[in-house]
Amino acid sequence: MDRIGIGLIGAGFAAHIHARAYEQLADLNIKLEAVAAVPETAAESFAKEHGIPNSSDNYKDVLSAKVDIVDLCVPNHLHKPFAIEAAEAGKHVICEKPLTGYFGEGEEAVGTTPKLRMYESALRNADEMIEVAEKHAVKLMYAENWVYSPVIQKARRLVEASRGTILEVKAAECHSGSHASYAKQWEYSGGGALMRLGAHPIGIAIYLKHEEGIRRDGRPITVRAVTAETSDLTRIDSFQGESPKWLVTGWEDVENWSVVVLTFSDGSRAVLSASDIALGGMEDTLQIHLSNAHIKCDMTHSNVLQAYAPDPSIFEKEYIAEKLETKAGWSYPSIDEEWMLGYPQELRDFVEAVIHDREPLADGQLGREVVEVIYAAYQSAEEGRRVTLEGN
Repeated sequence: MDRIGIGLIGAGFAAHIHARAYEQLADLNIKLEAVAAVPETAAESFAKEHGIPNSSDNYKDVLSAKVDIVDLCVPNHLHKPFAIEAAEAGKHVICEKPLTGYFGEGEEAVGTTPKLRMYESALRNADEMIEVAEKHAVKLMYAENWVYSPVIQKARRLVEASRGTILEVKAAECHSGSHASYAKQWEYSGGGALMRLGAHPIGIAIYLKHEEGIRRDGRPITVRAVTAETSDLTRIDSFQGESPKWLVTGWEDVENWSVVVLTFSDGSRAVLSASDIALGGMEDTLQIHLSNAHIKCDMTHSNVLQAYAPDPSIFEKEYIAEKLETKAGWSYPSIDEEWMLGYPQELRDFVEAVIHDREPLADGQLGREVVEVIYAAYQSAEEGRRVTLEGN
């Protein structure tokens, strides 16, 4: 196959991670051809930094460029329309998590919309994305980097070697809060911590149980029911009176704390959490309780390297870890954070899926299942009951 052209839409945090990951894939004969972002100066700066020849403030310029893959690193509410346009233009699509969601249908207070209505609409959105990709014979690739983390892939191999039953999965992604203004509004983000962060632990629990079922019985073990609670804990009165505030505040109509319990079709469970109330840097953790083993993964607080500084200025010019509030005191500097979290491995799989015309490890169907669980969880939290998933 000739050189694979890649176009990026978006020039923010995730786009930089993806661009750096592509730079590690020179052996695959790829080229970053174009980037689009608003304002145009952001696109121009991004293009200059990553050696991309074409930049624009109009995403349609990427769709019309000589690219085979369009990589979407845009706010959640743009995933569906941009993915559909890219597929209709004959481009393979990489879509950052979450795949899609509910972002309102003209109502003023989107976050107060009945969650059952959100659930039904979000699934229609996911189904439409998958259907359009299939119609135009392009791949819809779901950028769930946890699936590709070398830590989690080693854990998966240990599970397989054990031949035990996964009885419970515990997983969490937590930090001190997003500073992106759109993350605080449902109409742009599709939800709060559960949507933005919870997609990771939910996705990995689904993935591990799928793998177990296929390995043992030739069919995936699926989610049968969801129970959840959500809250904005920064609204607690005593916190409101504190100063300074070390956590992000100003959440408009989304939650910053969530806990979800999944019941799988074989009776096993997953207990998953996502929050914006954790100080001390990003926490990405996974525990797998097997019938004959116990596996623990910590992708962000590895103690292979530890450093101490009495003042944050000492390590001012060196990166330590994502979301770390201070470089003073003891810290656990990441050796290669993006590799540990699976970004280069993820994008390698996606490019190779296009080159060899095969399915990627994380596809649109996994993204759809995550969306289904997230919005069933919102419905459960709103209605105060367990929600059974249709067809599972």
